[in-house]
Amino acid sequence: MKKILFFFFISLQIQAQKPLTAILGAFSQEVKLLEDSLVNKKEVNLKGIRFLTGELRGRSVVVALTGVGKVNAAMTTSILLMKWNPEQLIFTGIAGGIHPDLLPGDIVIAKSTFEHDFGKIDSTGFTLRATRNPAYVELNPIYFPADEALLKKAQSISQKTHYRIVGNRNLKVMTGIIATGDVFVNSNQKVDELRVKYGADATEMEGAAVAQVCYQQKIPCLIIRSISDNANSKAHLDIKTFEFVAAYNSASLVLGILGGL
Repeated sequence: MKKILFFFFISLQIQAQKPLTAILGAFSQEVKLLEDSLVNKKEVNLKGIRFLTGELRGRSVVVALTGVGKVNAAMTTSILLMKWNPEQLIFTGIAGGIHPDLLPGDIVIAKSTFEHDFGKIDSTGFTLRATRNPAYVELNPIYFPADEALLKKAQSISQKTHYRIVGNRNLKVMTGIIATGDVFVNSNQKVDELRVKYGADATEMEGAAVAQVCYQQKIPCLIIRSISDNANSKAHLDIKTFEFVAAYNSASLVLGILGGL
């Protein structure tokens, strides 16, 4: 009898541990479509952070709002990983476009992300440096690579996803490099620097911090961003105009990926 009960409880435990995908965004608009689409929604509050669990496109998920900036993003990611140990993590949201071909509403699927404000400053200027994993005292890569399986899935699904179009043009989906920093880039000069020196295609304030936590914890990760502005001198105006469309397009691609997992 004891053996039967033991295997019964083990079976229940295995059923409860269904593959789960974590989805994060920094602004409420970035996760609203996902939260509104959740089936069997349940709310969990940990350390003042609101997490929502449920199902999206038949996939078990946990969705959370990180808040803006690298520290908030890393903190929320760490708490989520400790509680749910997801099979993979996707970050969705808006970004400033740096590649000259990108316009509001377009998508950048990050093949890699890096922290453009982590490094050293001396008399010659600023130099990027690698972060370090404190658990193993090992240097991380400067450019955190996306998970290959998630990247390929996103590239495939992106061609079949419904987006909201800005103006009379075809929406562009690009696989590229995303620069992360604790600054809102509103400068033509900074755009040129990020493009020429580091090959960046878009810039935002959370992605590489999330990618670093996932890299160190060996959790497959993908950063997806839709363009709300071009990070230039008009960025503070454009973001107000296009953030809703950009947030919708990024979240729409995430829903498509979930349906294909």
